[in-house]
Amino acid sequence: QDIEALEPDFYKSLKQIIEYPMEVIGIELTFSAESQTFGKYQIIDLIPDGRNINVTDENKFEYVKLISQHRMTTAIKTQIECFMDGFYEMVPPELISIFSPTELELLICGLPDVDIEELRINTEYQQFTASDPYIVWFWNILRSFNREEKALFLQFVTGTSKVPLDGFGALQGMRGTQRFTVHKAYGGSEGKLPAAHTCFNQLDLPVYNTEEELREKLLLAIKEGSEG
Repeated sequence: QDIEALEPDFYKSLKQIIEYPMEVIGIELTFSAESQTFGKYQIIDLIPDGRNINVTDENKFEYVKLISQHRMTTAIKTQIECFMDGFYEMVPPELISIFSPTELELLICGLPDVDIEELRINTEYQQFTASDPYIVWFWNILRSFNREEKALFLQFVTGTSKVPLDGFGALQGMRGTQRFTVHKAYGGSEGKLPAAHTCFNQLDLPVYNTEEELREKLLLAIKEGSEG
């Protein structure tokens, strides 16, 4: 999900590797990555002797896992360490280690003032309509949330608790301005929680039997689940 948000083209290429046979893709890969530092190219093995081990349909899932980890951590290890050293000079790690990433953002930014009516006006629907009784339940539930629950909901569906300066009509996603969208989740609701795709400001909402069940599942998702 981090790669999808930060490097959408690279994410698409990894998704193709997973979804299609290597023969169809027509590229030859090894368990290695290229790095360039001050104009000097370097090959980094993702596993021992990885530059001599080909990626096949049998091992490509392991390759995608390793190259993703390298891209998001190992390749920028020096930058991350420099940032953390500076951050820990100002805030000792023992003071923030008790917080989750969600709690830390709310601690730093504070609770936002989420205007549910403005969000509703700037919402789009897929397989739902604004007049569906189920969608009426949904907005009734959001209006009933306290300030903290509204902030958690916003963080769950967009990846941040910050309200756009220009309002929800200017909500940003992976492709630029992307309004909040409610999609109908398929496959039944039994055992399912609402799910979010933060890159697209999208909420996948199963159809529950009652408004109370919808409220219960939505609260469980935003409080215990992770952002999408």
